[in-house]
Formats: sequence, structure tokens, C-alpha cells
Amino acid sequence: MKKTPFVTNDKIHEIIKEFPTPFHLYDEKGIRENCKAVKEAFAWNPGYREYFAVKALPNPFILKIFQEYGFGCDCASETELMMAKALDFKPEEIMFSSNDTPAEEFKYASDLGAIVNFDDITHISFFEKAVGKFPKTACCRYNPGGVYEISNGIMDNPGDSKYGMTKAQLFEAYKMLKSKGVENFGIHSFLVSNTVTNDYYPTLARTLFELAVELQKDTGCHIGFINLSGGVGIAYRPDQTPNDIRAIGEGVRRAYEEILVPAGMGDIAIYTEMGRFMTGPYGCLVTTAIHEKNIYKNYIGVDACAVDLMRPAMYGAYHHITVMGKENEECDHMYDITGSLCENNDKFAIDRMLPRIDMGDVLVIHDTGAHGYSMGYNYNGKLKSKEVLLKEDGSAQLIRRAETPKDYFVTFDCFDILKF
Repeated sequence: MKKTPFVTNDKIHEIIKEFPTPFHLYDEKGIRENCKAVKEAFAWNPGYREYFAVKALPNPFILKIFQEYGFGCDCASETELMMAKALDFKPEEIMFSSNDTPAEEFKYASDLGAIVNFDDITHISFFEKAVGKFPKTACCRYNPGGVYEISNGIMDNPGDSKYGMTKAQLFEAYKMLKSKGVENFGIHSFLVSNTVTNDYYPTLARTLFELAVELQKDTGCHIGFINLSGGVGIAYRPDQTPNDIRAIGEGVRRAYEEILVPAGMGDIAIYTEMGRFMTGPYGCLVTTAIHEKNIYKNYIGVDACAVDLMRPAMYGAYHHITVMGKENEECDHMYDITGSLCENNDKFAIDRMLPRIDMGDVLVIHDTGAHGYSMGYNYNGKLKSKEVLLKEDGSAQLIRRAETPKDYFVTFDCFDILKF
């Protein structure tokens, strides 16, 4: 089966004339259409807000698009908080969901007025020592433990996850926060990653809604919002059926009406923190075939490497590949598609059936719009590539330049004598 790139062969070659490969390309039109779909899916909830997971695609040009739709930022570090501040996101539009958090990061988040999502009960006293005064609004992350299973055999093991609190700790945490002056409370949980099913959010919603009713009754804390976090995934493989965000929103609404409304809690706002779903399909890594090697296997070496996209090397993630201009040719050649790192796992595909690849062919590696560029690094002294936005009017805009050797060496004080 095949996937169709969001960019044509003619357009990609036009862009390459201005911005040589490799680069990440993002589809503004697709991102905007998805923003509209998400807003429509949860329009039934007056307080709804999407807090885009900045870690998925930390680019100011992309964040500004989300800002236009009233979305916020889910930040996990001081640097991401700094970006949100620089883009003038309002305090209530910034969620700080971190773990193993340094004191200075709690302090910075507090100074911004961001909503702090406490990952562990011990972080409450740690926060108090670092910051002093508690905000009026706070959130806690819940981990139910055990195995969390939903439809289609999808499961994960929260009991092995470093995130969140046990139920007993959660109840105690809310009592502690209430005693310290917190008035408005949120519940957050992240249990399963990249689900390709419309059932995950509704299933999680029921878990958290029932918890909220019990929590408010037991502690007297006012639950103002419930944050379903991320986990809504994308169809990386061509035989997968993409999630239907409107069906997902409707499933959450039914759970809301059945559980929260009868309990007199129909004023709770629903938040989400989708990164992968918001941008994943609307990015691709564009790279050129530069070497062919035939030994015990047939290899195609490209000018990108795991520095640009580490998911396949890190945990064998699948990313579909299109050989541009040969979309309709038979996939009758088996290749490993490799980068140039001195690591044998630097492969975008293993034993992948593709059309015959000639040197100079352009390959589009699909679904890199989330956790693609952002997970890059500088192993072997490799430099991260550029990011380009394919705008709605068909023009291409450079939204992050490629790294240079000067960028790589600048943090070494002893290299100030280098001339670039």
C-alpha cells in the first residue's frame, strides 16, 4: 500500500532549488485544517482548549498558527516556557507538565503564571521551598498503575511509567494543595502513546471523570478542568485507518454527559495536549539519494541521517517512504535506506520494498511533523537540517535555518580562535 505526500513532485523540486536537501517540510494548509477539526470536535465544551505539546514541534512559526486558533502550549522545560513567553501566550494558555523538575524551572513557571501540573506528591513541598506561595490554580498527574487496555488490543503499562501519582497519593496531594491556598484544581493523565483508535480518549475520559467525582466528594476540592493529555496518534503505516477526531470528541461528550453532568460537575473544562496528532502527518523529511552500496544487502545512502529523524534508529519506528516521480512505479527492489552516522541503526527503513532508486532521486519520508526535528542531536558532529513551511499560497518559507559548524563549536570556549 502507498501513502500520498502532501506535496507534488514538481513543487518539491521547485523548493529544492531554493533550499537544498535535507530539510523538514511542513504543510500549513493541513495543520490549519486540523486545528479547525479539533476545535469543532470539542466545541460542545465551552471551556475546551488544546495545549499543543511543544516538544513535538518547537518552532515559533508553527506555535503562532496554533495561537490564532486560541490554543495554548504544553511545556516541559524552562526553554519551552521561554518560547511561550516570547510568543506572548497568556499565563492561562501555558501548561507546565514536567517531571524530575529543577527548582529554578518551578520558579520560572510560577513567575510566568503558568498552570503547574505536579507529577509527584513530593513536588508539592519541593515547589513550596523553591517558590513559596502557591498559585490559585494547580493540577496533578494521575497514574493508575497496572496495565491500561482499550480496544483493538492496544495496551500500555502505566505501572512501568515514571509519570504521575498513585490514587492514594493523588487524593493526599489535593488535600495538601487545598490547605496551601489552591482553589481551582485540574486532573491530568497520560497512559498510552500513539493510539490509532477512536476509543482511547473516551475510555480515558471515563476513568478521569469517575475519579473527579470521587475526588471532589472526598476532598471538597473544586475540579475546574480535566486534561486528557496526548496519546491520540496518527496512521504511520498505510494500512492503518487514521483517527476521526470528531468521533473522538463525541465519545468524550457522551462520557461527560453520563458521568459529570449528573454529579453536578457540568462546568468542567476539557483540555487536551496533542502534539503528534496536531502536526505529525503534516511534516516530512526531504532527502536525496547520494550513494548505492551492494554487499550482503542493498543499501541506499541519503543525505539525511538519524540526526534529522531518530525515531527509526531509536525504537524501530516505521515511516513510509515515497520516491518522488516514481509514485506509480512497481515496488520491486528491496533496500535499507541509511544515513551516514557511525551507528548501524542509522536506518530509515530496513528491507523496504521500493521502486528502483537512482542517485539523485528525492525521497520523502512521511509523518515527521512531530518528534522529528525536535529529537535531533549532534552525534558524529552532524548538524541539524533546516525547516521549511509550505504555505497555503504555495510558497515556501524558511522557518529555521540549518545548523552551521559555528553553531556546533560556539559552546567550546577554547575554540574562539577558529575562523569560519
